[in-house]
Amino acid sequence: MNVAAAPMGASPHPGSFAAGFAWSFSRDLKLSVRHPGETMLVIAFFVLVASLFPLGVGAEPQLLQRIGPGVIWVCALLAAFLSLPGMFASDYADGSLEQMTLSPLPMPGWASGKIAAHWVATGLPLTVLSPLLGLQYGLTADTLLALACALAIGTPVLSLLGAACTALALGARGGGMLLALLALPLFVPVLVFGAGAAEAQASGLSAAPHLSILGAGLILAVMGLPPAVCAAVRIAMD
Repeated sequence: MNVAAAPMGASPHPGSFAAGFAWSFSRDLKLSVRHPGETMLVIAFFVLVASLFPLGVGAEPQLLQRIGPGVIWVCALLAAFLSLPGMFASDYADGSLEQMTLSPLPMPGWASGKIAAHWVATGLPLTVLSPLLGLQYGLTADTLLALACALAIGTPVLSLLGAACTALALGARGGGMLLALLALPLFVPVLVFGAGAAEAQASGLSAAPHLSILGAGLILAVMGLPPAVCAAVRIAMD
């Protein structure tokens, strides 16, 4: 979908980071609302796959409680991965991304806005739905809370990492395979500590160490990955 014009009217200060963030965030959210198919696919995949595991492994409560956090996290990770190609691909294909790079809005601003909109459209629904899916595994209230907190912190990291990998794969032949090779290994630490938080809580331990590590990772990702996304987009545009 084309960007009709350089988004000068997005803010009284069109050259600021906040103006670029606000314009891109609002634009991508509107596109998600107008074309909800991708978001619904991600949510449906997450719900269906997480719901099929109890049917496949049986109804033994102790087994379900033991595997529940890990299964839900793996499903959330794969669902988030499904949504990554659409973050930049459509804008790249129709020329909108080139217009955005030439606009007066700073690239870090609108790139960060696209990442934030991606998380709101995909990561936030997964986080909200996780406690409901956790009930199928017999998880306690404390474990469900730890699971939701871990997803709330971890899924933005997945969006940030995925944005950098998606930008690197733009225009590459076999981009889907390249994206999988780049993104999935980087997602593993987030999966380990995210699932570990809920598993620790279920075992009677504190989830705080795992959540703290996820929080530190989120801070580092917010600081370091948007510039990397911008550099990768510039390379794809050349």
